[in-house]
Amino acid sequence: MPVKRILQLGDPILWQVCDLISDFDSDRTRSLIEDLDHTLADFRKRNGFGRGIAAPQIGIARRAIFVRMHPGGFAGPMINPWIVRESEERIEMWDDCFSFPNLLVRLTRAKEILVEYHDVDGAVQSLSAQGDFAELLQHEIDHLDGILSTDRAIDSQSFMTREEWIRQGLESK
Repeated sequence: MPVKRILQLGDPILWQVCDLISDFDSDRTRSLIEDLDHTLADFRKRNGFGRGIAAPQIGIARRAIFVRMHPGGFAGPMINPWIVRESEERIEMWDDCFSFPNLLVRLTRAKEILVEYHDVDGAVQSLSAQGDFAELLQHEIDHLDGILSTDRAIDSQSFMTREEWIRQGLESK
């Protein structure tokens, strides 16, 4: 499968609510998952970072994400993921996105979440996530609901270019 172009901030597809997937074992769904996997791998290779991607970022308004956490962490597709529960405790962070890779947005997310999703066979799976994995899943699930991190900014001064973020040494925090 070819690497797909990642849609950039301003493309209206990024604000669309995605359709549920019911054809789990179809060529269409298998192709989508492969495209997400290859596009994520390509982005990571070219940029040195990246842990997840959502279908609307490659122009497909269907509810699928692909995640590849650090070695030893979760890796694979999640179809129709939804947050079942989230902690009241929040974490504040600088969020980045493949669709605007040179812009970071300060926001808050739940520190812990419980997610349910369908696997490639259509079986419902459950996963508990904390910290950076929880924030990643919230970010990717937001994409499926047409919500970007720019929509969740703490305030109007919660934006920074990647260059300034690095200059201030915030990447090590």
